[in-house]
Amino acid sequence: MRQNPARRTALLDAAISVLAGDGSRGLTFRAVDTAAGVPTGTASNYFANRDDLIAQVAQRTRERLTPHESEVASTMRAPLTRELVTLLMHQLLDRLRRDRPTYLAMLELRLEATRRPELRAVLVDVFSQNLRESIKFHLDADLPGDESTVVLLYLAMSGLLIDDLTVPDVLAPYPYDDLIATLVDRVTAAG
Repeated sequence: MRQNPARRTALLDAAISVLAGDGSRGLTFRAVDTAAGVPTGTASNYFANRDDLIAQVAQRTRERLTPHESEVASTMRAPLTRELVTLLMHQLLDRLRRDRPTYLAMLELRLEATRRPELRAVLVDVFSQNLRESIKFHLDADLPGDESTVVLLYLAMSGLLIDDLTVPDVLAPYPYDDLIATLVDRVTAAG
């Protein structure tokens, strides 16, 4: 396997674009090569097989959707209130909107995982790690609520994000600012 990290990242980013645009059935080495603008056969030099590519794409989606440390540090200077939790949820929505293809690729991987147990195991690891890190962040920062608060926010925001990025007209009658503020108020009040 080739070891050029920049080329590998470019291929993974191209794979994310293919997944977002063509779905999991369109994800082939040739399609990745085309999307990356590299010679045919390049992707096969970097990934042992399609399963290897998909597993690495799952990790890459996580990297791309993780906020920059400087953004988090700046946000966390605010008082540790429900308003800060609301701001963090808005930042999550904004971040995923800015990188819509990555979130759509992740949704494609989720669907593919319903048919492929080995991919399901990879995604369980990736998403479980995300959730554990979110819980740790929330609790370590002493934000309002507890572990259940974070899980409820995760579940509610996941649903909001899916609709927003796939069928936004469903939620069009409901202002997002109000939805997110109400969600945070009710969930943190219960925690």
